[in-house]
Amino acid sequence: MTAGRSTTAGATPGTGADPSTAGAAAERFLQALEARGSSANTIRSYRTGLGHYLAWLQESGHDWRAPSRIALRSYLGILGEGRGKRTVAQRLAALRSYYRFTTRQGLTPGNPLAALATPRQPRRLPEVLTIAETERLIDAAAAQGHVVRPSRGVGRVEAARGAAGGAAREGVLVALALRDVAIIETAYAAGLRISELASLTVGAVDLKRGEVRVTGKGRKQRGSLLRRPARAALAKYLDEGRPVLAGLAATRRVRGAGRASAEGAAPAADPDVAAPDILFLNHVGGPLGVRGLRYRLERLRLAAGLPEGVSPHTLRHSFATHLLDGGADLRVVQELLGHESLATTQIYTHVSPARLRAAYTAAHPRATVAATIEREGPGATATADTASKVAEPPEGGRADR
Repeated sequence: MTAGRSTTAGATPGTGADPSTAGAAAERFLQALEARGSSANTIRSYRTGLGHYLAWLQESGHDWRAPSRIALRSYLGILGEGRGKRTVAQRLAALRSYYRFTTRQGLTPGNPLAALATPRQPRRLPEVLTIAETERLIDAAAAQGHVVRPSRGVGRVEAARGAAGGAAREGVLVALALRDVAIIETAYAAGLRISELASLTVGAVDLKRGEVRVTGKGRKQRGSLLRRPARAALAKYLDEGRPVLAGLAATRRVRGAGRASAEGAAPAADPDVAAPDILFLNHVGGPLGVRGLRYRLERLRLAAGLPEGVSPHTLRHSFATHLLDGGADLRVVQELLGHESLATTQIYTHVSPARLRAAYTAAHPRATVAATIEREGPGATATADTASKVAEPPEGGRADR
């Protein structure tokens, strides 16, 4: 929307613009978010939401400093057209944060959205893998290193290149398989977000102590744990896989420098090899980003025959759920996930049917009888009932009579 771009892309602080204009105030707000450590995705989302809102106010002739309640309700109706409740709630959260900022800066008299109700969102339980499904995902990642699939129509070319080229390509496939196994094991063992996984560095991993240092939301650091399978997968990847992928990046740098020297120009910076300390590398030796991680997991999901909807965050959900199933304390899980509020972690207490069944079986007075019947057959019913009556004292009497 043209109006939206012109409104929020106005002169930024330091360019002589009036800081009380909507565009300049929006830029100051976004810069404050960046200084506070908000993620690039959050800033991008807030910029989009503010652009749409301020453009609508400008086109409708409303004052952005104090829009009327009727105007805000009209905008809420427009915002809900073709968008889900979650998106609407995120947009409103961005606008509330914006007006809190402008009020603190003295640019607006108050937050006009304070009395506006946020649409209630349906409570959806997160998708969780079973332990067996997680194993299948890891097996699918490992299997890709044992199968060399020639590309369509290039059989003759491959034969002409000889065994050396085939061995090199097979070595890269093995390296990528080792990387993918390490990615899944690390994400599942430490409960990492996809952005945290993509930004991990080699120095953040301590295999000897079984720990990993993570920079999460708001640039907050936390420590998480790596158990034996994850440590073994990372050690093998660091020893045998990552050097192969890093070598591809070194080859690209040499070729780029040689080409630039032949042309008499300075070698250009290659974005794919700009972060040599990143832990997980892609097929050309550069950092494996968020999009690359999503793509790899989707390929592995298909190879493992898992249902649609499995995402990198599914491994994080599975990590939390399986910990709670194993008896972990909720606050321990909160600390490992990096949640600020315990309420965010509590959703995992409603996920596992196995935990509900175990609690029901242990607590319900008739559950033990049902378990006995299931184990010993219908004939055990009378025995179980008789035993329960014998254990109970007669009404008004004593148990020791």
